[in-house]
Amino acid sequence: MSDLPPLDPTTLEPASVGRGPLEGLRILDVATMMAGPWAATYLADYGADVVKVELPGTGDPVRHWGSQVGGTSLAWKGLSRNKRLITLALNKPEGQQLLLRMVKDFDVLVENYRPGVMERWGLSPEELHAANPRLIILRTSGYGQTGPFARKPGFGTLAEAFAGLAFVSGAEDRAPSISGYPLADGVTALAGAMAILAAVYWRDVGGGTGQVIDNAIIEANYRLIDYLMLDYEKLGLVRQRSGNRLGDLAPRNAYQTADGDWIAISGGTQGIVERLFRAMDREDLVTDPRFINNATRRANVDALDDEIGGWMGQTSTDRVLELFEEFEVAGAPVNNIAQIAHHPHFQARNLLQMVDDPDLGPTSTVHVHPRMSVTPGGVRNLGGPIGRDNDDFYLTEMGLSDEEFQALRDAGAV
Repeated sequence: MSDLPPLDPTTLEPASVGRGPLEGLRILDVATMMAGPWAATYLADYGADVVKVELPGTGDPVRHWGSQVGGTSLAWKGLSRNKRLITLALNKPEGQQLLLRMVKDFDVLVENYRPGVMERWGLSPEELHAANPRLIILRTSGYGQTGPFARKPGFGTLAEAFAGLAFVSGAEDRAPSISGYPLADGVTALAGAMAILAAVYWRDVGGGTGQVIDNAIIEANYRLIDYLMLDYEKLGLVRQRSGNRLGDLAPRNAYQTADGDWIAISGGTQGIVERLFRAMDREDLVTDPRFINNATRRANVDALDDEIGGWMGQTSTDRVLELFEEFEVAGAPVNNIAQIAHHPHFQARNLLQMVDDPDLGPTSTVHVHPRMSVTPGGVRNLGGPIGRDNDDFYLTEMGLSDEEFQALRDAGAV
């Protein structure tokens, strides 16, 4: 537990809402869990009109994840911000027919069902494109739409393992390390959002058509480490776990101070390393044959870490950071979430803004990222209750009659 006070969201600036570069782009988000919906959230932050579809009654599984306040999932709040929320049962014929009517008015459909499920429901890309040839379809799945593993259940945790990321993560003498947060889903979401924008550009500027994007979680995460394949291909090397070290350069590690805090160092250039040695008051290490350049430092990394760790362990956190500032050493404290909430740099950057949420009251939410100078987008609201926008969407926007809407309800389709 942190000894810092809890974050008071009322001290934050209200969330800004500016013109977004994607205003006019309409996205139908029928995905569940993290990777698919998260891609749509990134685009909603920039003004895209995202309509989030959930199963009537139970809603998205993320609603039941993690910490709950008054029965409301905190994870859900951020993941579904800036979206309109409706319900639709795609596993019912009435829901399938209604979806084919709906996609005529959308630019993008985001789904992440196991390959073959949408086809079984009569919602294959061919059928969706028959309804709207300009539709861009983002299909996110664990292993991709093709291949012998295509229909296996796939989640971010499994992708970190299968794609090789976990194998090179963690300490050498311990089990492979899987991230303590949905890293794989976040990486896949970013890849999906980027691909949607590329497909929209080609369709609208290049005179193209709609298309299908096959976004495999394993491949999005393999992309993070793909240069390791050249180590194997050209040199026969299989990268192993090395804890906080990085096989490409040294020093690169987290070192504990005399106060028990941790500080990360990245010796990315020769100049940084020499300044580090001078900050340690160890001019002799600059010309030490073991540490004279990156290659020799990598070969003698244990001795290098002993020197740095020994000095760090006898020096207070404040003094280390003062010296790093003075000597322009690339180092940073390893912050926990409480320290981030109170850090003056993040405060100056307005990393967190405040939204007055109907369920939680004043609540922090992360600033739109990356930040744009002319069309910044913004945060209008956080995720809300199931079917919050059903009446407005189906009755007002789609123009369904009260009788049609009630019949869909009676059938369990909405």
